[in-house]
Amino acid sequence: MGDISKAVLITGCSSGIGEATARRLAAGGWTVYATARRLEAIEHLKDAGCRTLALDVTDEASMRAAADEVQRVEGAVGVLINNAGYSQGGAIESVPLEAARSQFETNVFGLIRMTQLVLPAMRAQHWGKVVNIGSMGGKLTFPGGGLYHATKYAVEAISDALRFEVKGFGIDVVLLEPGLIVTEFAANAVAKASEAMTDGPYTEFDAKVSALTTGVYEGPMRHLGGGPEVVAKAIDKAISRRRAPSRVPVTASARLSILQRKLLPDRVWDAAMRSQFPQPK
Repeated sequence: MGDISKAVLITGCSSGIGEATARRLAAGGWTVYATARRLEAIEHLKDAGCRTLALDVTDEASMRAAADEVQRVEGAVGVLINNAGYSQGGAIESVPLEAARSQFETNVFGLIRMTQLVLPAMRAQHWGKVVNIGSMGGKLTFPGGGLYHATKYAVEAISDALRFEVKGFGIDVVLLEPGLIVTEFAANAVAKASEAMTDGPYTEFDAKVSALTTGVYEGPMRHLGGGPEVVAKAIDKAISRRRAPSRVPVTASARLSILQRKLLPDRVWDAAMRSQFPQPK
């Protein structure tokens, strides 16, 4: 067998976790292919030692072209980091189905398809790592965020099944579960929720959820979170270990919230949610 490719392909690198991870891994000596929908959004990462590619995880031709290019140059994508994602907020009844589909297209189907495209070459070299950026939101659900949480619950299930299916081929699957990470993610989430808002029975609720989202990221709770570099460091550590961890909660907010949800019965959890969110009625 020839040399093993350990080239890293990261989706969603224009800002936040993707950008921080691309910078950190490139500085650590990894061959990094940073990607985003618009090349100009990641032009600056060339200065950090990254190679850049256009990649839209909602477009088959774009995904295929990016995977093919890395495989052509390197032989295989050694490490795939499925990071691209966003949050679509709003009460379930009030979010247009088209917006719900878009959320799944990016957060779930894009992740599945990218994984499918890189696995054959990983299997051929009997080495590879698939890193899925999930969320503590894959273990618990906040009102007004059901659709986003649904995508992250899906990523949990996909990661668990995939980990078993590809282990025998020398491929590890690592799921990260970040808590509060202070990036543009919150501002984008609020903007997306606002787009979906209409006058109706959930208007006040949706507005309050948006305000609470902003408040959490800007208030004292943020001290239990961290910046995107915290996630980048966890990814670096996970892919560098000889025995890859199966899941990694990142930040105190994730560990505390996941434990809290695990211990509380639904009725108590719902009561806690009512103390923070106005119940639509």
